[in-house]
Amino acid sequence: MAELSVLDEINRLLDADGDATVNTSMRLPAALRDAAALAVQHLGVAGSTTSLTATALRRALDTAVTEAALEGHFGQHPHVRPSLAEVALALAAQDGSPLADRPELVERAAAQVVASHPEADADDVLLWAEAQLAVPA
Repeated sequence: MAELSVLDEINRLLDADGDATVNTSMRLPAALRDAAALAVQHLGVAGSTTSLTATALRRALDTAVTEAALEGHFGQHPHVRPSLAEVALALAAQDGSPLADRPELVERAAAQVVASHPEADADDVLLWAEAQLAVPA
């Protein structure tokens, strides 16, 4: 199955009627199972550990499909991939950070962070930009 067909099939299955269930034999680390049970019982995160597990799996699959579709799109159109600075600015705007109004600072921070940490992400850039603002000139 071609990757696009796989993504379409996963989306179709995720959109399908969720009433039918199947029994599975899933091995989980005991500590993870116990943590889930406590979260259900005391934090009310879901109606049951099964529901919590299914919701988490659905979210993980949704994320995987979205990321795969984006990577496929960027593979065909590399010029539209946002830069790290652009992603950091979008994150700052989403978070309501004042850094959203400082694109020059974020762009400079992105260049500086990537120079020493090539795998840095947008959070790293924003943290570095914030640190620069905290240091008196």
